Amino acid sequence: MKKILVIDGNSIINRAFFGVRPLTTKSGKNTNAIYGMMNIVKRHLDHIKPDFAAVAFDIKAPTFRHKMFDGYKEGRHPTPPELLEQFDDAKECLSYLGFHILTLEGYEADDIQGTVAKFAEEYEDVESYILSGDRDLLQLISDKVTVLLATNQDTIPMHREEFVQKYGIMPEYFVDMKALMGDSSDNIPGVAGVGEKTASNLIREFSTLEGIYENIEDKRISKGVREKLLRDRENAFLSRTLARIETKAPIGYTLEELAYKGISRGELYQKFVELELNSLIAKFGLHPEDVSTIKTPKNPTTDTKKTSEGHSGMQTSLFDMLTEDDASPCVICETRIECNDAQTILSLVGDTFAMRLEENGRLCVSFGEQTYCYTGVKKDLSPLFTNGRKVICYDGKRILREFAKEGFFPTEGVRYLDLMLYGYVISPGTGAPTLSSYASQFLSKIYSEPVALSALFPLEEKMRKKIEEDQMTYILDEIELPLMPILAEMEETGFLVDTKGLTEFGSALATLMEELQKKIHQEAGEVFNINSPKQLGEILFEKLGLCTAKKKTKTGYSTSHETLEELRGEHPIIEDILEYRQVSKLYSTYATALVDVADREGRIHTEFKQALTATGRLSSADPNLQNIPIKTKMGRQMRKYFQAREGCVLVDADYSQIELRLLAHISDDYTMLETFREERDIHRMTAAAVFGLPEEMIDEDLRKRAKAVNFGIVYGISGFSLAKDIGATVAEATRYIKNYMMNYPSVERYLEEVVAKATADGYTTTLYGRRRYIPELRMQNHNLRKFGERVAMNAPIQGTAADIMKLAMIAVYRRLRQENLEARLVMQVHDELIIEAPLCEEERVRELIREEMEHAVSLSVSLTVDVTSGKNWLEQN
Repeated sequence: MKKILVIDGNSIINRAFFGVRPLTTKSGKNTNAIYGMMNIVKRHLDHIKPDFAAVAFDIKAPTFRHKMFDGYKEGRHPTPPELLEQFDDAKECLSYLGFHILTLEGYEADDIQGTVAKFAEEYEDVESYILSGDRDLLQLISDKVTVLLATNQDTIPMHREEFVQKYGIMPEYFVDMKALMGDSSDNIPGVAGVGEKTASNLIREFSTLEGIYENIEDKRISKGVREKLLRDRENAFLSRTLARIETKAPIGYTLEELAYKGISRGELYQKFVELELNSLIAKFGLHPEDVSTIKTPKNPTTDTKKTSEGHSGMQTSLFDMLTEDDASPCVICETRIECNDAQTILSLVGDTFAMRLEENGRLCVSFGEQTYCYTGVKKDLSPLFTNGRKVICYDGKRILREFAKEGFFPTEGVRYLDLMLYGYVISPGTGAPTLSSYASQFLSKIYSEPVALSALFPLEEKMRKKIEEDQMTYILDEIELPLMPILAEMEETGFLVDTKGLTEFGSALATLMEELQKKIHQEAGEVFNINSPKQLGEILFEKLGLCTAKKKTKTGYSTSHETLEELRGEHPIIEDILEYRQVSKLYSTYATALVDVADREGRIHTEFKQALTATGRLSSADPNLQNIPIKTKMGRQMRKYFQAREGCVLVDADYSQIELRLLAHISDDYTMLETFREERDIHRMTAAAVFGLPEEMIDEDLRKRAKAVNFGIVYGISGFSLAKDIGATVAEATRYIKNYMMNYPSVERYLEEVVAKATADGYTTTLYGRRRYIPELRMQNHNLRKFGERVAMNAPIQGTAADIMKLAMIAVYRRLRQENLEARLVMQVHDELIIEAPLCEEERVRELIREEMEHAVSLSVSLTVDVTSGKNWLEQN
């Protein structure tokens, strides 16, 4: 069978817009709806593999329904401008994906979809698929038409059988059902007082509106419903006309003319580069060389045959940016010289060279025009990495780790100019775009992958110039670039774990899981899948009747950790489920997984993601050692299995209240500054101010609540959220925040000023110049704007803390080298550094790490560091 795929453009782009957090290009163009829509469409393209494909869009013009009923769709909220500006680019991308873009004056997108889908009725060998989040389209379901209903969770294929099972009526009568119950979103009146349940029962009994009114005196229709039906008879039939999708709209196309065109790879690559959607380039398998297939650069348009609306032209593309000399599209490649003689490469002269390590292990080197691909022993090139040379590369950490496999780790006497880190400094929090995308963006030419090494020289210049213009040279040269080889060495060193102990711990966890499972089943009175949110929700809220105020949503009951926490004390099963989840996570994520990834010596080599987070913090992956839980007894027990090797000790140094100290410094609040300068307990001080009590009356519970206020303020916490955190009413929590601001007035002023400046600039900066772009601040959506404000309040503090930790790591690493100590950095977690040191160096390392961390920067309040040491990560003293 051949297949038609017809997409509800308005529905899917709206769903993508509200389902994907804001994304913008560096120039501020919104792209989140485009990104989400491309992901949704690709998934269905791959699955259906259509022979015919179209996307229908509404146009801003009255339809025949508006002329029939003045109130049609009255009161609808206007499309957010942040979404509206993405429509043209989305249509362009869809066109390059091979879809025909259809619009028709006087009709809605639903009518176009209905007309295209019904083409299948006229052909024996064709079936139609409609992709939409709009349930109105369900009326089109037939033996040859399937609606792919997009929901918040997934896409649900709705065939005739599924529809009948869900609604109890035939799809062709769905429009009659809607005529009765109306539709507030489209302002379709329906019959006042008749809801979905009543409408469904009536249609199940009498099939159509005509059937209902012909049997209006039937005893199956109650007196009250009969009165409503008689009163609003005219509205019912009008509503059916408004709700019915037109399947014979004059779209002016035959089925053959809607044949799927396939992906225009060059144009699509070019468009994704323009929109800075680098992850989509990889997802669609696009490459710079695809651009060479474009015969004539052109702007795609909406299919306008017999329609009234054309499509606006493309925005400036890479080709528009080419100089006259480069007016013809071209792909820049490199000339490669195979070489296995180290002396040939060592004879090359220059202070700076470009380097690439290829997948096959070959090292490519260029001092300018020629690229030499070296196949010999890498260690023989060690003289190349001396004399203060600069090495331009991309993802230098990966290169150094590969070198280490051959016992070659060149980190001294050479400076790595890692363009991945250049890109991260310029545009943080966007993942790791490919080198070719950076080359295309900054050099305005199309480069194949791997990018010609000769291009790295001008690319480094252009990217550095951008960093200098944005005043982020310190972040690049003094923080990110020096840190890269240190992280590479930490990854290579690894963290020793007791694999035998972990295996035994895993067995104990497995036994505990079984015991908890049996206990939970006994408490529930039946066996069920504890890991199934649906089954668990039914047990808790239907069978056991817990928290009856909780309402069932379309996707079932929420059984999130937050929900279960609210249910503590209502039934013993809650405590056991929470413990079961904790044990299960420890077992699967850590106890068994860590043993699997340990090397022969029992060391785990996590990867430190240096170019990932928007805040500047490091993250850990494969495995993630930063998320080992420490707030529970069992979680802390995991740390016992991270150990120092024989004859060594772990030295652990942790910044104390660094974010609050930074808040005091940045806000210049007198009271807070004096509290830290006098080395008083900031949480006890805050408790006294917030709760209006003398300090001597502050017990541990009040201090704990004040601690939540202190750290909540840094994150722009609301009265509602604080109330949940500390178990108070919203009114009480709001009063606590007000009291806090009265006691620390400069903090309140700082928070107001930082939000205002970030809104004007589009970003915040740390004390050292690192930017955090916050497009949400300019969004029309209130909730997104509020989210942006909270980010703006916290970003300078959290980002500065990240900068300080990185500076401290660099200082500690250099000091260890200067004093020729054997001790090595092995882990960084949030505000914590861990060193593995020989026992004979323990005291020196404890002193050294405290000195370097406390004096990494100079602030108006001192930084304090808690230093402990022990045989394992848990047993510190």
